[in-house]
Amino acid sequence: MNFWLIKSEPVKYPFSKMKSDKITFWDGVRNYQARNNLAAMKIGDLCFFYHSNEGKEIVGLVKVVKESYQDPTTEEVAWVAVDFAFESEFPKTISLAEIKAHPILKDMAVVKNSRISVVPVRPEEFDIILKFCHQ
Repeated sequence: MNFWLIKSEPVKYPFSKMKSDKITFWDGVRNYQARNNLAAMKIGDLCFFYHSNEGKEIVGLVKVVKESYQDPTTEEVAWVAVDFAFESEFPKTISLAEIKAHPILKDMAVVKNSRISVVPVRPEEFDIILKFCHQ
């Protein structure tokens, strides 16, 4: 199993909507690196849900339930979508500032490649964040 972080602006698609929808498709990604990350996802992979722009924090967890397929918002074959299911909302969020201040998390892809909307998360980063958000 691999771990990822997906970003969404709360005004466009907040985690509360993900929670009520239960399952959604992730489309509209128009960055090749983010697209490659979507294409690498496998069923069962877990993803942190990150509110970008407003909030700048990890708020919950989703799971890949359908691997990459043609993005329905475009006819260009270069772009893919992935389906996610709600897993859990965290009792405590972790902000970008807290991530940057942590000696291990400060090197996360979300910090180093802040403009990429879909990034990998290393297993040790995943474990630290999960523990932090369940304190």
